[in-house]
Amino acid sequence: MATNFYFNNFEASAEQTLIEDLVIESIKMYGHDVVYLPRTIINRDYVFNEDSVSKFVDQYSIEMYIRDVDGFQGEGDFLSKFGVEVRDQITFTVANRRFEEDIASVEDITRPREGDIIYFPLTQSHYEIKFVEHEAVFYQLGELQMYDLRCELYEYSGEEFSTGSDLLDAIEDNTKINLLDYSLLTQDGLLLSNETGGPIIREVFNINTITQANNNIYQTESSSIIDFSELDPFSEGAY
Repeated sequence: MATNFYFNNFEASAEQTLIEDLVIESIKMYGHDVVYLPRTIINRDYVFNEDSVSKFVDQYSIEMYIRDVDGFQGEGDFLSKFGVEVRDQITFTVANRRFEEDIASVEDITRPREGDIIYFPLTQSHYEIKFVEHEAVFYQLGELQMYDLRCELYEYSGEEFSTGSDLLDAIEDNTKINLLDYSLLTQDGLLLSNETGGPIIREVFNINTITQANNNIYQTESSSIIDFSELDPFSEGAY
């Protein structure tokens, strides 16, 4: 054997437990209380490996440490062809044992999952887990004590939030668009329905009435940047 056989770093259970206890204590001292929201899959699309009608019904409070001490990472705020996009990224660290005790034992999952959401009370924002690094610190004394959760600011895309917390569920109430608000009504205030029973939506409605949209602001700002009078923006004025 090449290594010193008097020291066994892979079967010393007492030392492994000590390191794990120190990790948990450090996160409790220097971490933040966050809320973990596991995603409930309703109808998985196995081709694209996604579920457009998933929902969030459970919530679990747990402590996590923030690795990004210099602020948010990622591409930040920028103006794209779809408007202003915010792509802040953040990395949370959670102890393996604490996750197993508070979440995995109840949800019957083995580790944090990509697609689940973390609510960060300090910024009052939801962050979606994009990748779970299970070898954040490489086998201290032969064991893994923590996960690194690389997250990105969550973009609401029609999921249902029914956790029972008004603070957590507000993202659905403030973002979703109810088509019934744009449907045709009878004189008695009843919905006009088509052959399948669905409501008949007005063909013309003012999109600016949607309170969550900033179309007027984007239109005003873009008019001073983009010259729409050019027929060919690459012709340098020739056409």
